[in-house]
Amino acid sequence: MKALTPLLCLISLSPLSAQQLSPAPAQPAPAAQAPAPTQSAPPAQPAAQSPAPARAPASQSNFLGKDVPMFDPGTETITFDGRTWNVNNNRLFQARFEKFLNAPEQDSIEDKEYNAILRKILDKLNPAQTSPNALDEAFKLLPKASGYEMDAQLCDALAAQIHSSWMAVRARDRLASANRSLEEEQKSLQWNARMEAGETQLAPGGDGNSAAVQEWRKQRQVQRDVRMLPIAARLAEVKALQKANQVKQELSELQARIQFQALIWQHFVQRRFQHVLIGTRFYRAIFDDGDGQLKIGSDAKNLFAKTSGLPPTVGTLDSIASEIIRDVREGTRAFNFLVEKNELESATKRLAETFIVGEYLPEIRTLPREEKRKALAFAQKANQLISALEVKDYSLAEKIVTELQVTAKDFDSSKPMAAVQTAKTVAAMHLAKARNAAMSGDSVTLEAELREATEIWPRNPDLAEVSNLIFSKADVQQRALVDFDQLLSQRNYRQIYDDRARFIVATSQQPEKGKQLQEVLENMAVVEGAIIRAQEIEKRGDSIGAWESAERVYTQFPDDNKLNQIRATLTTQAADFVRALRKAEELEKKNQPGSSLAWYLKAQQQYPPSEFAREGIDRLIHELLPDAT
Repeated sequence: MKALTPLLCLISLSPLSAQQLSPAPAQPAPAAQAPAPTQSAPPAQPAAQSPAPARAPASQSNFLGKDVPMFDPGTETITFDGRTWNVNNNRLFQARFEKFLNAPEQDSIEDKEYNAILRKILDKLNPAQTSPNALDEAFKLLPKASGYEMDAQLCDALAAQIHSSWMAVRARDRLASANRSLEEEQKSLQWNARMEAGETQLAPGGDGNSAAVQEWRKQRQVQRDVRMLPIAARLAEVKALQKANQVKQELSELQARIQFQALIWQHFVQRRFQHVLIGTRFYRAIFDDGDGQLKIGSDAKNLFAKTSGLPPTVGTLDSIASEIIRDVREGTRAFNFLVEKNELESATKRLAETFIVGEYLPEIRTLPREEKRKALAFAQKANQLISALEVKDYSLAEKIVTELQVTAKDFDSSKPMAAVQTAKTVAAMHLAKARNAAMSGDSVTLEAELREATEIWPRNPDLAEVSNLIFSKADVQQRALVDFDQLLSQRNYRQIYDDRARFIVATSQQPEKGKQLQEVLENMAVVEGAIIRAQEIEKRGDSIGAWESAERVYTQFPDDNKLNQIRATLTTQAADFVRALRKAEELEKKNQPGSSLAWYLKAQQQYPPSEFAREGIDRLIHELLPDAT
């Protein structure tokens, strides 16, 4: 199961396309196109005869990239296609995980009934107890299980596929029976042909070489040929019918196998492992010839084989699903024990690892919300610690570390405390050099050391103390305050941000100006964060997403030159989308909601994740249908 962790992580974080999960198309063998015999029912046309979808060129990226995902358990990262992803520090995973941690446990009567039905189905499909009656009883329970909301009608899909497979097997049996009848007819025709070919009759009297005898033999040969002609024609027709029925029999069963395997694989990648077990056991009960080789798409098959190191078969999926269910059950037990021991760091990690694999298993869904909220509180504090370290607020980081040491006995504070203490020591060294430079009148070194100290620890409380010594000369401080007021009146926040070290020290003794500077720095931090985020998104080739990130902040801070430059560049790259969005906003301002909604939908079609398009659609729907929820 551990070998499949990267595959399951990627599946849960990145939806698969229909082409990537499509089964390998069956290739019908060439055969004579003859009608089935009248004594057998005509089989359904196999779907494998439909045109196969065009495959992507070899030069394009393969399934989930060009290489096999590699999981590093030491850093909890997955590397694939030249990129590295942290399993836990992922926006999509965090959203799903926090939603799960805040959701109530699924232990209602309806949930218990649903889980009981699935257990009953699996019990009846137990290989040691399987019988025709048990198989029918398990099949009848599938529609009942599909009636529950948490099933998402997956059991209905299984029931429909099982029914189709049974029909394919019955069609195979009917074709086999028809072939047996044709074989009997073929034997009869062959016997008649031998009798006709071996028929002899005495020649008329006289010399055997006479013209009359030769003429008599020719007439007899013509008579035999005339009698043999319908026998030979029917014999050829019977052979053609046998071959056609054999091809139809193979195609009908092959298509049923492919469709059934594709459904089982779909449930596997969706992490619906109970449904995987139900599907594999029905499959082996219906197709009892032992052929369980998966005939899914080659890309998915290669990824499965390379990642797990196992052959892609129905039995492999069954055993892996069973092992995952056991592992999830063990993981939930470990989580409960760790929470009981107040070891929340390990508990949160074990729960995250178990959740990403067995999100839909009852062992996960029935965990009490109060226990999950303890893990959530630890995760939120840990994320707050990461944020504090990122913005270099080491006082807050030290406070959070102290709190985590109290709430979680197993929290390892060595790394964050090392970062805090190192930053404090280096900042103190720079401040000491700044004091010496101020005393010696070295303004260049003074500014450089202050800048370094401020970059390392912007909210260092010792900066105020040092400023009393450094800015004892009124002209230096006054000049900095004048520059600050002038830049503030010009709304030149970018220059204030670039020269923030000097202004932080200059305003440390003036709370009102310090408050103004703090507001400017906080706003510029938002702008800088948006610029960095837009640049990172643009590097991934998502110019529209980068434009939306920059545009969102631009509406709040339209005067920043650097932001304006990046926004202008991204607007050019996403011109069609921006044009559609601007047209929608213009029509919305003109009170033309119908036309505006059409343009918003067009923008969303061009870029489905667009937040601007979704917000506009929501506003217009609320305006057009105020009573709708």
